Amino acid sequence: TVINSLGLACALRSEGIKAEVFTATPMEPIAHYYRREDAVALLEEGGVALIAGGTGNPFFTTDSGAALRALEIGADALLKGTRVDGVYTADPEKDPSAVKYDELTFTKALSDHLKVMDATAFALCEQGPVPIIVFNIGVKGSLGKLLDGDKIGTIVHA
Repeated sequence: TVINSLGLACALRSEGIKAEVFTATPMEPIAHYYRREDAVALLEEGGVALIAGGTGNPFFTTDSGAALRALEIGADALLKGTRVDGVYTADPEKDPSAVKYDELTFTKALSDHLKVMDATAFALCEQGPVPIIVFNIGVKGSLGKLLDGDKIGTIVHA
């Protein structure tokens, strides 16, 4: 996730957007050590804080780390860019009959054991609540469309 975040930060900077990468483990000079105050200050200045690499603790996935940091910084939403275009009833890469959800609740995602994110990440975001938007980052322009307010992917909400 760190390499992907560095690439996204470069792309954002090339568009004139202030963007910084933060990690829970020291990686200076390529990324800043994550401190909530620094990430929030950047956001308040209109910049983009890309928080990568998980929590730096064992037993926590990068999804759980993203959910934790989203709660810490008071994010409006957690954006999960992945290789599928949303949340499905089953893995669409393995099951051609899988049906895509446009939206669903955290409760349904947890009770149906949907695998697009781990249960800890879903549970953390449910407590916030911080909605999760799952979309295909590999589709050119998808992030821009999402940030422009287009409805793409799946929204998981309370």
